[in-house]
Amino acid sequence: MSYETIIFDVSAEGVATLTLSRPDRLNSFTVQMHEEVREALDRLEAMSNVRVLLLTGAGRGFCAGQDLSDRAVAPGGDTVDLGDSVERFYNPLIRRLVALPIPVVCAVNGVAAGAGANLALAADIVIATRSANFIQSFANIGLIPDSGGTWILPRLIGQARALAIAMTGIPVTAEQAEAWGMIWRAVPDEDFTAETQKLVSGFAKAPTLGLAATKTLIRESGAHSLDEELDLQRATMSRLGRTADYAEGVAAFLNKRTPVFQGR
Repeated sequence: MSYETIIFDVSAEGVATLTLSRPDRLNSFTVQMHEEVREALDRLEAMSNVRVLLLTGAGRGFCAGQDLSDRAVAPGGDTVDLGDSVERFYNPLIRRLVALPIPVVCAVNGVAAGAGANLALAADIVIATRSANFIQSFANIGLIPDSGGTWILPRLIGQARALAIAMTGIPVTAEQAEAWGMIWRAVPDEDFTAETQKLVSGFAKAPTLGLAATKTLIRESGAHSLDEELDLQRATMSRLGRTADYAEGVAAFLNKRTPVFQGR
C-alpha cells in the first residue's frame, strides 16, 4: 500500500520501520497521518515476522506534534473540541505503542515537540542525535502536555523537572535528556544511523517473547506491590520457560554457539 504522509516498510530480518514523512512541516500530525499510521500498525500486527518497530522522522526533525492548521476550525466555524481529537487519535496511538508485544525503538533525528515529544517518550527505548531537542510546547498555546506527557514525564525525570519543562516550554537538549533519564542515549549525529541500526538489528535477533514480557512487567510495576510483582514474575517465568526461544537459548549456551531465536 502507498502512503502520502508516512513511509512504512519491513526488512527481511523483521525490522518494521515507520517514518513520519511530512518534512516540510517537521512531520507534524494531520488527520491523514494519524489514519495512515493506524493502518500501518494494523498491517504490522498482522505480520508474524516482525520482531521490532523503529519509529523515526524524515528530514531535519522527528515530529513537531499537531499541525495546528489541520484542526484550527471545525466545520461551520465552531471551536474544535481538542479533547475529541486527543481521544480519537493521540490516546489510541500511545496506548497501542505501549502495548505492542515487540520492542519499540524511537530514533529522534531532530526536534521533537509537543505531542511529538511525548510520542517519542512512549517508545520503549529512545535514541537521539545530540543535536535533537525535546520541547513541551503546549505551554506556549495554553494547553497541557497530552499524549501521555503529564503521566510519563514525572515518572522519568521527577516532578520538579517535569513541572519546569512543561510550564516553561524550554527545550531540553538530547544530552540533557539522557543525563536526566528521559531518554536512553544521545549519540553524535554522524553515528546516529549506524547506532540505531545496530540496536534494532539486535532486537530482530533477540527472544521476542521474553522482551515483550519484560516490557509489560516493567511498565506495569508501578501499580503493583512487591508481593504482587513477585507473583507475576513467577507466572511469567513459568510461561516463558515453556517457549521455543528459551529452549534454544539454553541449547546454544550449552553448545557454545550463537542462538537463533524465532520469537516463539
